[in-house]
Amino acid sequence: MTDSPTVAVIGLGYIGLPTAAVLATHGADVIGVDVNAATVDAVNRGEVPFVEPDLSVSVSGAVSQGRLRADIATPEADVYIVAVPTPFQEDHTADLSYIDAAADGIAPRLRGDELVILESTSPPGATRHLADRLLAARPDLSLDGTGGRALLHVVHCPERVLPGRVMVELITNDRIVGGLTPEAAQRAKDLYATFCQGEIMTTDAVTAEMAKLVENSYRDVNIAFANELSVISGTLGIDVWELIELANHHPRVNILQPGPGVGGHCIAVDPWFIVSSAPEEARLIRTAREVNDAKPGLVVDRVVAKARRLREPRIAALGLAFKPDIDDLRESPARQIVARIADELPEARIAAVEPNIERLPDELEQRENVTLETLDEAVRGADIVVLLVDHTPFREADRRRLRLRERVVIDTRGVWR
Repeated sequence: MTDSPTVAVIGLGYIGLPTAAVLATHGADVIGVDVNAATVDAVNRGEVPFVEPDLSVSVSGAVSQGRLRADIATPEADVYIVAVPTPFQEDHTADLSYIDAAADGIAPRLRGDELVILESTSPPGATRHLADRLLAARPDLSLDGTGGRALLHVVHCPERVLPGRVMVELITNDRIVGGLTPEAAQRAKDLYATFCQGEIMTTDAVTAEMAKLVENSYRDVNIAFANELSVISGTLGIDVWELIELANHHPRVNILQPGPGVGGHCIAVDPWFIVSSAPEEARLIRTAREVNDAKPGLVVDRVVAKARRLREPRIAALGLAFKPDIDDLRESPARQIVARIADELPEARIAAVEPNIERLPDELEQRENVTLETLDEAVRGADIVVLLVDHTPFREADRRRLRLRERVVIDTRGVWR
């Protein structure tokens, strides 16, 4: 690999674009590839098509310096980083079709000795699947050079960043690099060392795949404990926030905070990949997923029970993103809750407040009883206020000005205790 490699990043979403920008600002020549022409055009203008702190500065700088550009077509490159979606299907197995499409775009461009990195969160065996698809299309290449064929180096390096802190954590977090061969792992380690200040640990590909899933499953299990406590506390008439605060005074107890469910493309999805890989053994992980998946329905039930006491209820639903202060709505429990309330209460008027988006997602925009409004507009006319996401504007809002004592308040985040 050259000192200034050409890197093609396939997929310019929440992970791909930040990775492309960081590589470009650390000396690589980067071509971002995306199927969305609007995304490609935005990047080529130096713009960012979603909200992520500090990303716009890096992208605009890299584009203006000629280090970053975007295209719909996959180019020739020294390194390919695949950062495409891997959604789970109805049976909770991973949909690898986006990986397949990326491989099909890469295969004709290979000349030999390239490094192909799968960053997409994937079930065990996905990296081998990617390599097998590439080699099936290019039988002149191999992973070990047998038969005099040119080498292809394939690894898995899962992203481990927190939305809202991606540009910081891409550089400071430790990384796991799992290669299908030791040489592939070392090559990827050398690439990430150009910008990563954390420790870069090498292993085999399937262990690297599992490590990312385990990290998010650990979080999911602990969130499920907090969410189950909130349900039990509601039954017993206990303030769950006080309960957790008191319990956490024990030096070896650190219970997380409950909420309306679990969202995002990681914690809400990754545990299912473990369950689908070992369905008989992953009993605790499955149960945690079921607990967290059930939480939105319990919130809906609370809102509906209050609303049905009113003739034409007006409901302010605060937050649609899956976590505070970002515009990422993927797998968001808040988004699901608003849609279900709208369906169960067709006579209600629901004002959704999401300060990080300019229009409602399609499935909410299509519902006639849901509108996107500002915080003041939504609460001013509301009978019921449901806090679903603890965005900074909601946490810092003047409760007296919002006259919350005059309304029914369902606070799923413990902000307005």
